[in-house]
Amino acid sequence: MTDRRQNLRFDKVFTVYLSTADGMTRGIARNISTSGLFVETRESLPLGGRIKVTFTAEDGTEMTALCEVRYQGALNYGSGEEVAGTRGAGLRIIAYETKEDQPLLLVDRERVLH
Repeated sequence: MTDRRQNLRFDKVFTVYLSTADGMTRGIARNISTSGLFVETRESLPLGGRIKVTFTAEDGTEMTALCEVRYQGALNYGSGEEVAGTRGAGLRIIAYETKEDQPLLLVDRERVLH
């Protein structure tokens, strides 16, 4: 099977903060590209919903992206009594926040599905 993705992926795991209509929660971001990312979460996110994802660097620098939930997934692995799993959502990046007192910086590119 070939990988149909058109964008390079950043192979690093980040803790992120997700702001939804229901409040704020934490997730683990992975498989990050210029068009989107996958976030492991405890709670499911509504398909088509818009959420803010905030990345925080070790030096305290923050970056926030407005994202759309494109799909949800669950993965179980292991066997017998050693079964574990994770759930998460594929997010498409729509815009980036630049400063609190300025509008969002829209991402200028074709719509890309994950």
